[in-house]
Amino acid sequence: QIYLFMRIAAVFAVLYLFLVSIGMIGSAFKGLGRGFAESLFQSQASPFIGLFIGVLATGLIQSSSTTTSLVVGMVAAGTFGSDPELAVAAAVPYIMGANIGTSITNTIVSLGHIVNREEFKRAFSASVVHDFFNILAVIIIFPLELIFGIISKFSIALSSLLVGTGGGTFTSPIKLITKPTVKWIEHLFQQQSIVEANALMLIAALAFLFFSLRSLTKLIKSLVMFRLQAFFDTHIFRTTLRAMFFGVIITILVQSSSITTSLVIPLAGAGILNLRQIFPYTLGANIGTTVTSLLASMVSGTIAPLAVALGHLSFNLLGIGLLWPIKRVREIPIHLAEWFSNLATKNKIYPLLYLLIVFFLIPLSLISMVR
Repeated sequence: QIYLFMRIAAVFAVLYLFLVSIGMIGSAFKGLGRGFAESLFQSQASPFIGLFIGVLATGLIQSSSTTTSLVVGMVAAGTFGSDPELAVAAAVPYIMGANIGTSITNTIVSLGHIVNREEFKRAFSASVVHDFFNILAVIIIFPLELIFGIISKFSIALSSLLVGTGGGTFTSPIKLITKPTVKWIEHLFQQQSIVEANALMLIAALAFLFFSLRSLTKLIKSLVMFRLQAFFDTHIFRTTLRAMFFGVIITILVQSSSITTSLVIPLAGAGILNLRQIFPYTLGANIGTTVTSLLASMVSGTIAPLAVALGHLSFNLLGIGLLWPIKRVREIPIHLAEWFSNLATKNKIYPLLYLLIVFFLIPLSLISMVR
């Protein structure tokens, strides 16, 4: 009994370290790239460039909620003009880009399994299925938004009905327990220059991440793998709708789709969850992540900021509504994730190139060319 208790305590301790490492990665990226990310936002950007600004900014600051908040703030300040319809239409591409950029965190987390071929294959496919769905949703919905304004017009109409509705905020319990530790670690590095401090913190965060993932996978496998697998199969991931629902609820509770999706990566690596179980859960996380900005924007009492938050929600709902019901379309992200994970296990340089090229080099090159 004592041995079992010690193992359970070890699982919670390592899980806490894992969550702290994700917090540190976000904090380090924000410290390194937030100023540059904020400087990217401009009212004159074309919708296409706005999309890639959203991808790059979210990749740099590791938070779609922060990107959305920046865009909501710009719309509220009149940066995109005084006409609500034009302002929201200009802001929507940034939001779509943020949806793609937010999936970088769980892909980074999957790299923690890179030393074990089979674990990495499972973890990496579970992480990139989120990326491929979000990219596919943008490929389909972005042209419809440009031609018909389906997201912006619907969001404006709905926000005019809801404007002035009482909003609020919700504090994430995960952030409450991890933030003091992350702040303390930040303080330890403050003797260095800002760039050096954030770079060192990022290195330390990745070291913690790799260590916690290895330990967590081993502990889960040795302790409760079969019981846990049965629990997930019969409760959380029994049906598609249930998995999606839990993705929404957990993301609302922890206020971060990055944390929600990253939490299941070690379970995928350990073989407890499979790709098809995780896929609908990540789609639920896409919906859940919009609730924070939605609650906050309701307080403003003005149409445009609320419409931007509603635009984020309606984009995710429309993406699921268009892609999920048709089996052949639904299978595309799964097949792409399986194909890419096979490729990544053969040559470990591919995942690193993927992260650099998709989330940083392509957006940065396109933005620089236009500028």
